[in-house]
Amino acid sequence: MRGLRLVGSVQSDKLLGMSEIELEIVRPAAMMPGVKVAVLGAGKMGGILLQAFLKNNLLAPEQIVATVQHADRALALSAQTGVEVTTDNLAAATWADVILLGVKPIQVPGLIETIKGGLTAEKMIVSFAASVKTTAIEAAAGLELAVIRAMPNTPSMLAAGVTALCGGRFASAEQMSVAQRIFATVGRTVVVAEKHMDAVTGLSGSGPAFIYIIIEALAEAGVNVGLPRDVATLLAAQTTLGSAKMVLETGYHPALLKDQVTTPAGCTVDGILELEEGGLRVTLIKAVKRATARAKELAAG
Repeated sequence: MRGLRLVGSVQSDKLLGMSEIELEIVRPAAMMPGVKVAVLGAGKMGGILLQAFLKNNLLAPEQIVATVQHADRALALSAQTGVEVTTDNLAAATWADVILLGVKPIQVPGLIETIKGGLTAEKMIVSFAASVKTTAIEAAAGLELAVIRAMPNTPSMLAAGVTALCGGRFASAEQMSVAQRIFATVGRTVVVAEKHMDAVTGLSGSGPAFIYIIIEALAEAGVNVGLPRDVATLLAAQTTLGSAKMVLETGYHPALLKDQVTTPAGCTVDGILELEEGGLRVTLIKAVKRATARAKELAAG
C-alpha cells in the first residue's frame, strides 16, 4: 500500500494464535526540500496555504513555522497540523528563507518593522495583503530583498482558486517560480505586471461574489418555473462549474462555446435576448471596473 510500510514480522497463527502486524505511516518526500517557510498570520488564507502545503507534500511539517496572535490559538493549530506555531513573528522570520505575509493590509507596515531585524537580502517575502505594493514593502524592509505580491481568491479554499503574482525590483525568475509552486497548491497561477494587480483584484478577487449572485439568480429562476430549491441550486451551481471547465479545458473562446449551445430559433437564444435587454453584460463589466477603481483607491491610501 502506498504510504504504508510493514514493520516487524507476521507469524503463523498455528504457533502463536495471532498475527502481529505493525503499520507505520510513511510521508512522501517533500517536493521543495531544504526550503524553510514562515507563514506570518495563519488566519484565513494563511491557514488555507498551510494546510495545502502539507496535503500536497510541498513541504514537510519541520520546514514550516506559522504565527498567530494568541498563544491558545497557536497550541490548537500546532496540534492540528503538526507544524510549529508561535506568536513570535521576529523569530519565525529570522529562521525562514521564504516569509509569507498573511496579515491585513493595515498591519503590514507594523509587521515589517517587527521582523526587520531578521531580514537579509537572501530572504524572500511573499505578500498576499491586498493593495500593498511591492515598493512599499521594499522601502519598509530597508534593504534589497525579493518581494513578490500575490492576489489569491476565496475558491483557493477548495484548491480551485487562481492567484495572480507580480515581482518587485529584486525578485528573480527563480524566486517567482518558487512563489508559483507555493500558490499552485491552491489552484492556478498567472504572472502579471504590478500595474495590473488592481484589475486582478476587481476581476478574480471580487469575481466570486459576482458569480455567486449569478448562481443565486439562476436558482431563483428555477424555483420560479417550478423546480424544488435544492434541485435548482444544484443545477445552477453545477452548470456554472461545468461551463467554466469547458472554457479552461477546451481553450475555446466563451463566445464560441455560447454559439454551440445556441440553436436557431431555440430556447437559449430567447434567453440570451433577455440577458442583453437587461444589460447583464454591461453590468458585469461595470462591476469589475468599479471594483478595480476601489482597489486603486485603497492602494493609494
